[in-house]
Amino acid sequence: MKPPPRLLRTPPGEPLAWVVRGRLAESVHTGHLLVLDSVSERLRVGDPDAPMFARSSLKPIQALAMLRAGVNLDGAQLALACGSHTGTPEHVAVARSTLASVGLSEDALQNTPDWPQDGASRSAVVREGGVPAAVTQNCSGKHAAMLATCVAAGWDPGSYLSSRHPLQRLIGETVTELTGVRPEETGVDGCGAPLFSSTLRGLARAFSTLADAEPGTLERRVTDAMRARPHLVAGEGRTDTLAMRTVPGLICKGGAEGVLAAALPGGRAMVAKVADGSARPVPVLLAEGLRRLGERGPWEWEKVPVLGHGEPVGTVAPAFGD
Repeated sequence: MKPPPRLLRTPPGEPLAWVVRGRLAESVHTGHLLVLDSVSERLRVGDPDAPMFARSSLKPIQALAMLRAGVNLDGAQLALACGSHTGTPEHVAVARSTLASVGLSEDALQNTPDWPQDGASRSAVVREGGVPAAVTQNCSGKHAAMLATCVAAGWDPGSYLSSRHPLQRLIGETVTELTGVRPEETGVDGCGAPLFSSTLRGLARAFSTLADAEPGTLERRVTDAMRARPHLVAGEGRTDTLAMRTVPGLICKGGAEGVLAAALPGGRAMVAKVADGSARPVPVLLAEGLRRLGERGPWEWEKVPVLGHGEPVGTVAPAFGD
């Protein structure tokens, strides 16, 4: 019999957040977290050098690679390329504008069709007899930008999701450069795009580079777009959007399976990976990381209630001390 393939495992890490109901901490989310500034580590939980997929937290780095390939995106189109949107009419209009700028329609998109994540927008699609579509899926901004990049660079847009495509090779090189970590593994993201493994430490390095980018650089174009239009990076009511609106200079991007990356000017960054893949503790971890970096809360978006009979009876709280 052939031996099973070697697995790279993201370890379970250490306690990150307690789920408290009344006076009982009934559940715990474990994982990994790193908070650092330009001088030292402020906080380390678990193993920041363990292999992991950063998922959609890589989108700002992917967008940088696209700019390097020569794509021409305006601020809204670039912000949406960095984002995981909720499929509102504005989000969809921006994705379509990216495609139209190079003479393409949404038929060229190859990401996984889905309903809008925004409830009102989904209801509107249903009322109009619509179906799940690629343009309303949360990664359509990135995929539209990938297609526009292919047209700008003279690459075949029909095969843009192939890991051997020049665009995906450039993205892999850019991820390696910014993180300082050569991917141990490649995979396929939920939207169908190639995905490169990294580490929390590498992700923190990349986001710090973006947050401290000098005016006039392509890196600064990415961060300027995210800071100016946080509602295109996520959506109303989403942690990424709310945090960037309330913390000056912040860039923030979550990812599936409990991933978060955030950075502030001055070499300050915090990154997290929840081992069980839950997004529930992410706002709490982001807020605690920002406090360790000198930012002052509390922030309304950091509250994650635990409900009993529809009423708050507990909370999600950090599981680590000073």
